[in-house]
Amino acid sequence: MCNFARFLFNFFHFMLIALQDITFEFGSRVILEDSSWHIEPGDRVGLIGLNGTGKSTLLRIINGEYSVSRGSVNKSKNLSIGFFNQDLLSFETDESILTVGMMAFGKALELEKDIERITKELEENQTDELLHEFSDKLHEFEALDGYNMKHKTAQVLEGLGFTTADLDRPYSEFSGGWRMRVLLARLILQQPDVLMLDEPTNHLDLPSIEWLERYLIGYNGAVIIVSHDRFFLDRMVNKIVEVYQQQLHHYSGSYADYEVEKELRREMQQRAYENQQDYIRQQERFIERFKAKASKAAQAQSIAKRLDKLERVEQVDNGPSKIRINFTVDKTPGKILCTLNNISKNYGDISILKNTSAEINRGDKIALIGANGKGKSTLLRIIAGMEEMGGERVPGHNVVTSFYAQHQLESLDLASEILDELKNFGSGKTELELRQLLGCFLFTGDDVFKKIKILSGGEKARVALAKTIISQANFLMLDEPTNHLDMNSVQMLIDALNKYDGSLVLVSHDRYFVSQTANKIWEIINGEIKEFKGTYTEYEEWKKRMAAQQQSANGGKSNAESKKEQKATTQAAAPTPAATPASTKTTAINKEVQRELQKLQKQFGQVESQVASLKERKAGLEASLGTPDTYSNKVKFAQVESEYQEVQRFLEKANEQYEQLFEKIMNLEANLTS
Repeated sequence: MCNFARFLFNFFHFMLIALQDITFEFGSRVILEDSSWHIEPGDRVGLIGLNGTGKSTLLRIINGEYSVSRGSVNKSKNLSIGFFNQDLLSFETDESILTVGMMAFGKALELEKDIERITKELEENQTDELLHEFSDKLHEFEALDGYNMKHKTAQVLEGLGFTTADLDRPYSEFSGGWRMRVLLARLILQQPDVLMLDEPTNHLDLPSIEWLERYLIGYNGAVIIVSHDRFFLDRMVNKIVEVYQQQLHHYSGSYADYEVEKELRREMQQRAYENQQDYIRQQERFIERFKAKASKAAQAQSIAKRLDKLERVEQVDNGPSKIRINFTVDKTPGKILCTLNNISKNYGDISILKNTSAEINRGDKIALIGANGKGKSTLLRIIAGMEEMGGERVPGHNVVTSFYAQHQLESLDLASEILDELKNFGSGKTELELRQLLGCFLFTGDDVFKKIKILSGGEKARVALAKTIISQANFLMLDEPTNHLDMNSVQMLIDALNKYDGSLVLVSHDRYFVSQTANKIWEIINGEIKEFKGTYTEYEEWKKRMAAQQQSANGGKSNAESKKEQKATTQAAAPTPAATPASTKTTAINKEVQRELQKLQKQFGQVESQVASLKERKAGLEASLGTPDTYSNKVKFAQVESEYQEVQRFLEKANEQYEQLFEKIMNLEANLTS
């Protein structure tokens, strides 16, 4: 065998899949052109790109569902591929979820039935032929680890969030998200050579995502992941393949490594583009100057031919424009937005919250995390005053709430167009601003004129989220806001929330989103709200320290040492039950304090009106400064600008007085009820 032939043999021998110079088109639209990709054993690939660039299409090409118009797709012999995607939800059965999961062991299940049949036959007729067949099938069943298939299935299902009691429940009883977990479990148990996962974390809570991460780290086959969860990609992948400008661009390392390398490549491409453009302009000037001159005409013609054959460098595509969304907070709330006193919540015999208390202060950006079924969404509805419960919920002063959750989709007007739905919400934003916002939520061009009634569930969710952002509320409650968003839209939402002057409580399984937005972490543990004052990254570090300490203690430390160290660490950073306000007691009202309180409340109302009037005047002056009549007239501009600065100073003083009066009122009210 010649060296080149040996090279090709070795090259393809170690390839699981080789996409060579493939082109794929939908009608006249080119999705991929002359693109190549070689998938090897042990690859952990993050497949990324903007929505609509062809990520899912590429997975279907690999899976053999679509054929390429040019190029070749070569796969190693007997290659098995597992493809996790939304289409799996068409599967229906009334079998238990344990039985559905065990369908992964198709051959072992067939052998089990054969062994049962032969066992019955042997009870009546023990022939040598039957005994040999029984022995062979038993040996094959053992080789396939058939005796452990039930245990393995239960282990994977419980890792993905199911309880032991759930395992015997019919598959048909579960919602779409839980069904996807069952189908993911079945796919994992099949252990294909190539496992392709299209947005797997959309259907998982945090503990289940962490379990999946641990499982995939030890997975023997190649894994291809499409996901908007940056944390998941960073921990899982050793390669990135980006679908960009109809090409496949390959990067080594994690998603974070990709971002660094991508920026370097963009800078190099831009410099190459600019240098080439300078060269082209010089050559074109030469051609224009000398094409009519006899002594230079041949040279000019030669240069023109070279330019025609020149392979042009593409200008860098900056991707979606960075839209700056400015929240408008209509009112400034009091210091405390919501107080929960001794809250309890049960669903039948199931206890969700047990006599727990918490307080939400102005400026809090709280992430409510944990496993599904622990009561996160229930607690969110309790905070919003939308859920009955035991205990007391005390709303704060001047709190304007906007709540985003899946059930909020019912409030959309099905007969409206998307753009009109936002216009009619009364945010005061211009049509251009609203269209820019909708672009961030993946509604571009004529999409904004679609009727709400024809939108998918995910599209309706994005419209509802856009309405939440323009609501002028000073307190947001967001339940899984990043579902149905791509990476760029998630980053836009992060940027908007980081500029937001109000407070928020959010539920999300997207750890990158949580790490970038929250300054407090709440977790429901044994029915109590445990609060960690810090970011999600700090919270994870604290958990690792606790786990390491526990492991060390179990490794031989004395109880005294373990308790001492645990106490010191807990005092430093441990989550504690959120602060419980002192219980109020009815006492005799001090008339002098009551009169002072009434006086302050009257002053407070006057200052509140003054602040509103100044804000309105400030807005009018800002609009005036932006008109041509003002900025083209120096005298008028100076006058308006001077008045604007004066209003700004008065507003700052009024806000300061507002805060002082509010604090005094709160203190007096506390004295009256203590």
